[in-house]
Amino acid sequence: MSRFTGAKGKIVRRFGLNIYGNPKFDRILGKRPNKPGAHGGKHSRRKISDYGAQLTEKQKLKYTYGIRERQFRVTFARALRQKGITGDNMLILLESRLDNVVYRMGLAPTRSAARQLINHGHVKVNDRRVNIPSFQLHDNDDVSPKDSARSKALFQRNLENSSDGEMPEWVAVDREHMRGKFLRPPIRTEIQSVANEQLVVELYSK
Repeated sequence: MSRFTGAKGKIVRRFGLNIYGNPKFDRILGKRPNKPGAHGGKHSRRKISDYGAQLTEKQKLKYTYGIRERQFRVTFARALRQKGITGDNMLILLESRLDNVVYRMGLAPTRSAARQLINHGHVKVNDRRVNIPSFQLHDNDDVSPKDSARSKALFQRNLENSSDGEMPEWVAVDREHMRGKFLRPPIRTEIQSVANEQLVVELYSK
């Protein structure tokens, strides 16, 4: 599956869950709770197979983090090789992606906006420009804007519109200097997942 560029409101209605975290989608679900399409209400009453449930949970994660099938499989394979619970490892790897961390720090309003910032070369990690959204961060990595007025203006505007209360404990941001630090990977209890990761593990383990 290529990266989705269509109407996100339809995706939210399909899952019946605000997977993107944007308040406007809560309003959409309140007004139009049925699935999209002429027969959305009827489809919602159909019984879902075990495979269908597993596929749905995988799609939730893919749409939430904005990654393709190949990238998702690579992430799962890496999680499988690590010690510990595979589902937990998978979520931690997804949360440790550069685009997600930029979003979590408030340096971008959404994950898709964070990917755009990174793709356009506005982001540096440890004072080196990184243009790969899937770049995995490690303990105490610094995230900062490129040394240009445009990059710094983008960071400043996004920070002004963000809130400290929304920031997880595993990142820190110096608003004055527009820099962030990835303190450590999150632990499972710090991740509010939109999906049942165990069903995803079952899907890929077949």
